[in-house]
Amino acid sequence: MSRLLIQNGLIVDTEWTRHADLLIEDGTVVRIANEIDERTVGEGCEIIHAEGLCILPGIIDAHTHYHLESRGTVTADSFEEGSKAASYGGVTTVIDFADDDKKGSLAACAKRRIEEMGAAMAIDYSLHQGVYELRPTLREELAELKELGVKVIKLFTTYKNVGYMVENRDELKEIFALCKEAGILISVHCEDDATIVEAEKAYQGDWGPASHAVLRPATAEAKGIETVGTIAMELDMPLYVVHLSSRAGLEMVRHLRSKGLRVIVETTPHYLFLDKSKLEGEDGALYVMTPPLRETEDCKALQEAVLNGEIQIIATDHCSFTKEQKLNSRDSRTILPGIPGSEELLSLVYTFAAKSGRIGIQQVVNLLSTAPAKAFGLYPRKGAIRVGSDADLVLFDPDHAWKIGDHNIHSASGYSAYRGNSVLGKAVMTYLRGRLVMGDSIYLGIPGNGMFVPQESVGRGKTIMH
Repeated sequence: MSRLLIQNGLIVDTEWTRHADLLIEDGTVVRIANEIDERTVGEGCEIIHAEGLCILPGIIDAHTHYHLESRGTVTADSFEEGSKAASYGGVTTVIDFADDDKKGSLAACAKRRIEEMGAAMAIDYSLHQGVYELRPTLREELAELKELGVKVIKLFTTYKNVGYMVENRDELKEIFALCKEAGILISVHCEDDATIVEAEKAYQGDWGPASHAVLRPATAEAKGIETVGTIAMELDMPLYVVHLSSRAGLEMVRHLRSKGLRVIVETTPHYLFLDKSKLEGEDGALYVMTPPLRETEDCKALQEAVLNGEIQIIATDHCSFTKEQKLNSRDSRTILPGIPGSEELLSLVYTFAAKSGRIGIQQVVNLLSTAPAKAFGLYPRKGAIRVGSDADLVLFDPDHAWKIGDHNIHSASGYSAYRGNSVLGKAVMTYLRGRLVMGDSIYLGIPGNGMFVPQESVGRGKTIMH
């Protein structure tokens, strides 16, 4: 039996904060007490003194694309490298993505991705499963997928040109109805494809990186949200909106909520803290992702929505390419879209919380751990510090001031989109099920040690109406 005792840290759970000791046995939290005497835990128990540190539940990056094969290439961060970058940021679980190969078995697609990740991931993982068409076997496929432990699908309202989009509204509504019947949560990448096509037809610029924000306007996001939100309301079912990027999209969410839609909203640090001016420099291609970066006013609107509780989850959409891969094109239509971000997530959001003075570290834990765990059926095994929970823990120094740079981030992309940002707070030690995977800037993750986490009851995130 392996035992670990962590003493004198400030334990931060979404619902309570207190100085206490934690006892862990075989990867599970077994006791939380004001004081646990070292003499009572038996020989061979490792003891960690956490004075001055916060103990957080492991961060859950609810939106990643590690080892994504796209456009004839593959992302810079493999499962091994993604695990490493995540561990340095206190991330102990990711929710990644499996494509629909349209061969009639969603479970086979998910199982293949689970097996690939299982051979290489050093942290735990769960899945969103893409669905790209309505087919006669979909009801049975969803049942098999659910049996496998994947209870979230992902739809797109764009990318018709590559076969991701279900164009026919009746077919899209049928997919929603089948998911409601099966108890499966639907997450959606919301950008209206027709609006994007029209924007491209009307555009007369130079197609450089800065054109990306014009070619995929905020109105497209709002229209995409309206389309799927209306269907969800007609069927009286919840909806999960991924990577909200704009004020226009936020206003549509507010409108639909006022009509009774239950929607969980996710945004990302790049939409909160970066604006489209990043696209205008010589290295503008490094900042191309989809949806694109917006105006400063959009960032401010989303920040306010986080502080108001209108946005429930912050994830990263981590999809990294090397500088060479990104800078290989100057045409926004062919630049590989995506940036790294798992490692920077906790420090960026904690800094934002500290500067705002309006939310504290408990709300940070909720945004980055508890809320995604509840939404995707991982709670309370993940996203909590409770007796019986997995001992996924971050020893976090809230007073550590540092500047993000290409040299101190561990993504294989070789750069950070947040380079130059001064931040507060840093993960000092990261534990996965009681095992140290990063400590004192040394990575100790073991490829293949990550486990697939089956999803239980999904769609439990709270929606706050305003």
